Amino acid sequence: MSEGKIIVGLDIGTTKVACIVGQKSDNGKIEILGYGKTVSTGVRRGVVTNIFDTVEAIKTAVKQASDQSGVEINRVSVGIAGQHIKSLQHRGVLMRDNHETEISEAELERLRNDTFKINMTPGEEIIDVIRQDTYVDGELAGNPVGMLGSKIEANFHVIIGQTSAAKNIVKCIQSAGLDMDYMILEPIASAQAVLDDEEKDAGVVLVDIGGGTTDIAVFKDKKIQHTAVIPFGGNIITEDICSGCSIIKHYAEEVKVKFGSALAGENRDDEVVSIPGIRGREPKEISFKNLANIIQARLEEIFELVNYEIQKAKTDNQLIAGIVLTGGGAMMRHIQQLAEFKTGLEVRIGYPNEHLNQTEMKEMSSPMFSTGIGIVIETIARMEHDEYLKASKAADEMRREPQHQDEIVVETPEVEQGDNEQEENEGKKPKKKGIDLKKIVTSFTEFFTPDNIE
Repeated sequence: MSEGKIIVGLDIGTTKVACIVGQKSDNGKIEILGYGKTVSTGVRRGVVTNIFDTVEAIKTAVKQASDQSGVEINRVSVGIAGQHIKSLQHRGVLMRDNHETEISEAELERLRNDTFKINMTPGEEIIDVIRQDTYVDGELAGNPVGMLGSKIEANFHVIIGQTSAAKNIVKCIQSAGLDMDYMILEPIASAQAVLDDEEKDAGVVLVDIGGGTTDIAVFKDKKIQHTAVIPFGGNIITEDICSGCSIIKHYAEEVKVKFGSALAGENRDDEVVSIPGIRGREPKEISFKNLANIIQARLEEIFELVNYEIQKAKTDNQLIAGIVLTGGGAMMRHIQQLAEFKTGLEVRIGYPNEHLNQTEMKEMSSPMFSTGIGIVIETIARMEHDEYLKASKAADEMRREPQHQDEIVVETPEVEQGDNEQEENEGKKPKKKGIDLKKIVTSFTEFFTPDNIE
């Protein structure tokens, strides 16, 4: 894809809808042109529950991004998450017609597309298929393009979601007057924004703590090994504070962000915050330590589920790069220490500024925008792959075109003609050179007539 093409990523989250406009610059990094953000009220745990509210939020975020960037937005790529997301492993096989020709990217894409045809449970559909290891004639091939072989095999990571959830997202996009380029799994998008190839090769777990869900993606040898979505996020911590401290949601969210901590032991008993009472009631004093106890208990539960997903990925003792935390929930104080304690792995906070050019919009480096920025990065990568694939298919078609052979004519030697014979033939129609098949057929027919059979 040529540099400069403008891409729009749309993150429809539980707490916010973010629209990010960007383009790939000459140095390979992403330049953010503008963004928009608004409160999301029509999504619960990553799933659209109110079409009208979600459409209005999309329109608001898109308009803000369009006004700031000066770009008319007609097309977007959108993220998908939610507790309905699950994954499985599949192995595909392709027998080649001609093992003397080089393997092309078009053949690998054909093998990937066959995976979309596997039978699904009613109400579910395949969201995406990601190729992992590839084998040529039984031997592992890092990049099989250009190799020779008769059989291609590949392992695929298949991402599955509810058909209704995916269709509701598409309906929201269309109702907002937009067209959709790609639907991208959010943990994969976030990984594009905050991870580098070295971490993916060494083994790393991305944990994106959003408002409604916690998204997980496990990488090893630069390949995705496992994806999952846990139906808990920052919102459930806010609800716990509401019930544990008997305060309304607005104040609960505010004290969580300003005074919250993931480790109760890091707070003194005499640290308190006063919350105004409802309609003239007495204000309430909330201890920082009590607040941290509530937050820590819920985060410990989330990290226990993260451990469970890591075990399902069967990558124990292979995650040299440990865990990378991102998303709005990663901004909680002391969450890095708690995650290290609960998982036994090294933990760092992932900021999406590694792949960005220098920008005056400092808020873009916040972990809460990792998914939106990742959608832009992943869209650019997919468009470049599609262009490469298009060229590969064109080369395949040219290679498969049948070679037209020239017609072979057997000529008979010419016999010199006398003057009389030449005069007789001048008035006759000239004869074609070569073997006269009609005469041969006639002579054979006359030979096998009943009069000649005795």
